[in-house]
Amino acid sequence: MKKKGLYLLLLPGVLFLTLFMIIPIVMTIASTFFQEGSFTVEGYLKFLTDPYFIKILLTTLQVSLVTTIVCILLGFPAAYYISKLGARKKGILLALAIFPLLTSSVVRSFSWMIILGKKGLLNSSLISMGLIEKPLEILYTPTAMMIGLIHLFLPLIIITLVGVMENIDPDLIKAAESLGASKFTAFRKVIVPLSVPGLIIGSILVFVGSLTAYTTPALLGGKQRVISTFLYQNAITLNDWYMASVIATIMIVITFVVIFLMNKLATKLNPKG
Repeated sequence: MKKKGLYLLLLPGVLFLTLFMIIPIVMTIASTFFQEGSFTVEGYLKFLTDPYFIKILLTTLQVSLVTTIVCILLGFPAAYYISKLGARKKGILLALAIFPLLTSSVVRSFSWMIILGKKGLLNSSLISMGLIEKPLEILYTPTAMMIGLIHLFLPLIIITLVGVMENIDPDLIKAAESLGASKFTAFRKVIVPLSVPGLIIGSILVFVGSLTAYTTPALLGGKQRVISTFLYQNAITLNDWYMASVIATIMIVITFVVIFLMNKLATKLNPKG
């Protein structure tokens, strides 16, 4: 009886997800294999054989991968430091860390446009200090997109890592050091493996978020196309909903592949879970 009651509690959520997420996704994927009443894979062949489409896909993967790596490198030490603080200081720093998530993506992107533009704050400062003679071409490049996405998604990886790290028993570090391990070795052999679950979850959130983000790449990338802006162009500007569905399906497949590879990596790094 208790199990039946628990299943009934799940029913509203399952129905909602089925009606408004699973069924639309299945219909979108199915529509890519049928055009004018006949089975076809023409859309996929067109996408995967066109150099322009491939360039967009590779740019998207590059931006997403670099964003994820930089977020890990910046977020891991920050999360470790925060996890060692008292409750009051930890709460303050976590609030500051998640502040970018509370700001509109449009506002954040326009702020970076002001900073990274040819006459922006960064170039003006570098020129005034005599470090450069000509303004750096940063805005409307993949680099600008990465900067904006790192600003957006860094809090996600910090939050997930803090949640894991604060539950690691400090006595494990002391035990490792008492057996002759240096602080760095103890960190590498104890903290890093035990942080793998949070690291994997955070990496998936950052990578998939970067892969599907639209506003930041659209504003900071300019004419640089990524797969999300390309999907929007096909659906809204060109009114080619078939090709938009193909692109959406490819994004879904990439997402599942990334999740699968991340889980495999997690198992390899931490076999005992």
